[in-house]
Amino acid sequence: MDRWQAMRIFVKVAETESFAETARHMHMSAPVVTRTVAALEDLVGARLFVRTTRSVKLTEAGTRYFEDCRRILVDIAEAEAAAGGSYATPTGTLAITASAMFGQMYVLPIVTEFLNAHQAMRARTLFIDRPVNIVEEGVDVAIRIGHLPNSGFAAIKVGTVRRVICGSPSYFEQYGVPTTPLDLKDHRIAASTSAWASPEWRFADEQRVTITPALQCDTNEAAIATARQGWGLTRVLHYQIGPALLAGELKVVLRDYEEPPLPIHILHPEGRHAPAKVRAFVDMAAARLKENRLLN
Repeated sequence: MDRWQAMRIFVKVAETESFAETARHMHMSAPVVTRTVAALEDLVGARLFVRTTRSVKLTEAGTRYFEDCRRILVDIAEAEAAAGGSYATPTGTLAITASAMFGQMYVLPIVTEFLNAHQAMRARTLFIDRPVNIVEEGVDVAIRIGHLPNSGFAAIKVGTVRRVICGSPSYFEQYGVPTTPLDLKDHRIAASTSAWASPEWRFADEQRVTITPALQCDTNEAAIATARQGWGLTRVLHYQIGPALLAGELKVVLRDYEEPPLPIHILHPEGRHAPAKVRAFVDMAAARLKENRLLN
């Protein structure tokens, strides 16, 4: 039995919790995956998975063995990369994910700067408003907004974002400025259904206000455009209106009532053993995002 290959198969089964998914990922048949894991269990003298018709879960022994195998495989990959020079020099293709609007506005300029600095590199972006499984979808680096669950991934905090209420100066001249959240009931609201499906807007100190929007927009961009035109107020993450704030086209109100800000993190699964392409991009991205005053 090829011990190294058996470890790779075992680790992939543990990550995907599926023999069939592992077979598809590794371009082999499901029976081969099953036989390999069974042979590995015979070799180590312990059951590594609890199998049912619906799930595949690690046993206690399997969990310990999984951590050891993953560390060994990372060490082997690092040694091979170092021998070939790729650990020292960024090479290959880098896959980056972020939410759609944040990615386009703040991450894409960093990606193009990175490619300009490393001419041999290529990049693939996945800017989408849904949770992305970093391991299953082959992503090297993720930029996430919000509090992180425990994942074991390396995480670097690079900024914060706030939920804000905003409108144009012309709107406030005509309709006045709300001074408390309850005042919003007297104002025209353009709400984005994609981000704020709940009619209840939350504020600091557990205060909540039920909003009845006069206009429901299917995208944040549409709601922001409506506010910029002076038609009404909207609520978005403040990075989404950064350019409009700098241009004086929008103004934030009710700042004293805002909820605590949400953190922004850069995530990558390899930790300190990350290849050069990941380490170089993470260093650049962290520096650029931390120095962006719209994100802090």
